[in-house]
Amino acid sequence: QVQLVESGGGLVQPGGSLKLSCAASRSNFAYSMAWYRQAPGKQREQVARIATDGSTNYADSVKGRFTISRDRAKNTVYLQMNSLKPEDTAVYYCNTLLPVRYTWGQGTQVTVSS
Repeated sequence: QVQLVESGGGLVQPGGSLKLSCAASRSNFAYSMAWYRQAPGKQREQVARIATDGSTNYADSVKGRFTISRDRAKNTVYLQMNSLKPEDTAVYYCNTLLPVRYTWGQGTQVTVSS
């Protein structure tokens, strides 16, 4: 079973940037991968996904601000987040597309606040 470890979250002011990483315990390039987030009291939502061919897709709420990428050699998926807003505050997770194939990791907390 592939294990996923998310990192890179933190506290940032509005307008700031963060880069999240999701390291897989072994190769996951056979599958499209996605970043999800879950804010308190809300359902988990997908914010970005990247296919095996490198094509990407974003939720309207993050389009133009977030960039998903993956490094095959490092079995890692990244999420570059720019122009962060308070509404981006959430725990961020990565996994395959739904229905997910891997056990959810612990996530990484992103808090956008002045």
